[in-house]
Amino acid sequence: MRILLDTSYLFDFMDMPGRLVASERRLLSARDTELYVSAVSIWEMRLKHNARHASGERKGRFSPGDVLNALGDQDVTLLPMTVGHAASELDVPLEHRDPFDELLLVQAQEEGLRLLTVDKRLASHPLVVAGHELK
Repeated sequence: MRILLDTSYLFDFMDMPGRLVASERRLLSARDTELYVSAVSIWEMRLKHNARHASGERKGRFSPGDVLNALGDQDVTLLPMTVGHAASELDVPLEHRDPFDELLLVQAQEEGLRLLTVDKRLASHPLVVAGHELK
């Protein structure tokens, strides 16, 4: 299976790598699983890293550079955001308007991938593989 990791998995990977449940570990370590990380997720992480709470604390703990360095040791394919992705529409539209979710799903659709996510708002989408205890 070809899996596109949702941004939440990158946060988990950086923050608590052992957080995956047994079914996720089996899926991600299966011999026929190919893992992908989108430039869209790196972009989303950058925006969160650069945004600040009123206290001055960053909203995201990890810089894109930290994430890319950590991914360098992993067997993942980095997926660029293309003009074709930007111009494509989802065959099955989202019920909410999160542009990052939509772009990740468009990439999954156009590249023949499944999006692994813990986002309950996405759980019923046909391109989604639901992850650990959906949030």
